[in-house]
Amino acid sequence: MKLAGIIAEYDPFHNGHAWQLAQAKALGAGRVAVAMSCGLTQRGALPLLPEAVRVRAALTCGADLVFALPAPCACAGAEAFARAGVRVLSAAGCDGLVFGAETPDAALLMEAARVLCSEAYRAALKAQLAAGARSFAAARQAAVEALCPGTELAALLDKPNNNLAVEYCKAILELGVSMTPVPLPRQGAGHGEALSPDAVQFASASALRQLWQSGGADAAAPYVPAAVLPLYREAYAAGRYTDFDAAGRCELALLRAKCTGPEPFANLRGVSEGLEHRLEHAVRTSSTHQELLDALTTVRYPRARMRRLAMDAALGYDAALPPLPPYLHLLGARREALSLLKGAVLPVSHSLMRLREEDPSCARMADAQLTASDLGALCRKTPEPMGGLLRQKIVFLTK
Repeated sequence: MKLAGIIAEYDPFHNGHAWQLAQAKALGAGRVAVAMSCGLTQRGALPLLPEAVRVRAALTCGADLVFALPAPCACAGAEAFARAGVRVLSAAGCDGLVFGAETPDAALLMEAARVLCSEAYRAALKAQLAAGARSFAAARQAAVEALCPGTELAALLDKPNNNLAVEYCKAILELGVSMTPVPLPRQGAGHGEALSPDAVQFASASALRQLWQSGGADAAAPYVPAAVLPLYREAYAAGRYTDFDAAGRCELALLRAKCTGPEPFANLRGVSEGLEHRLEHAVRTSSTHQELLDALTTVRYPRARMRRLAMDAALGYDAALPPLPPYLHLLGARREALSLLKGAVLPVSHSLMRLREEDPSCARMADAQLTASDLGALCRKTPEPMGGLLRQKIVFLTK
């Protein structure tokens, strides 16, 4: 690989992420580019730490280029998240995509992706949903099992990182880009798990967020690279991390402010099956963010999806937003890697304002990004003023 790509959130950056970057280089990557969630995360929440801290951590531990995965694309289901990340990295010139999986078998993951791209799968999925499958995930697995009985493919989709890995492979196929999938075995705790048996070295990002909440940056020390810990200590001392209680109140306040006219959530992107009415009722009857999510969540509507729906509604993310990133927003780089950007096939700049002026599509995405970033600035332990992302300088590292 000349330029390997990684799609990540680094929420926060930890030893497992550093291991992945090192493995990409060990497998022959000359350089590594990262598409990193900016402003929001896939779980429909603000990231713990601001972009500047996460970018510097990634560059310190081996990344060469870090691009923003714009907030509307980051706050999305696995399919849209994967497509957006692949779009960014392929446009930057990446010829390989490195990712973690419980089953790090590239051929098997691509086989599953081809099944999910087929018309036969779409028909089988529709049939499973019509038959009353308890959830989309269950319907998806049942549809694959019906099409490929006796194979490993349906079982493959029972693991969270495998699911995302298959979506990465599917995005490569559907976008028609020349990227080789390079799956690596996931290290340490699984998605959402507290600590792994080998927690002396690895912990999940969700576990680290909980440690941070209870004990600050030093509580995460055993699980993050030594070179990164000073960045976290500095951010903690300055209050540059998300106060999630404040974030919940701010999000609910934004939602309440929208409930002034008829059908306030009718134009949300992806809304269907009367979800806009369910959301409005939940907003009107909930006094905390937790109550809101409890009111929205069912077996059919998983909590992660409802978190994203609520965040979309709070920030006004509607169907007019571009489905894929229309630009490359460069957040950080090693200076010697900048020459790789000459072959980029999307507008590229470290200045979001400059990208905003490219065309209406870029303007819509940039404005949506700024809305998320300004919410994040307000919800830090030490709140910050609006417009920080416009003033933020690119993070440069030299050898």
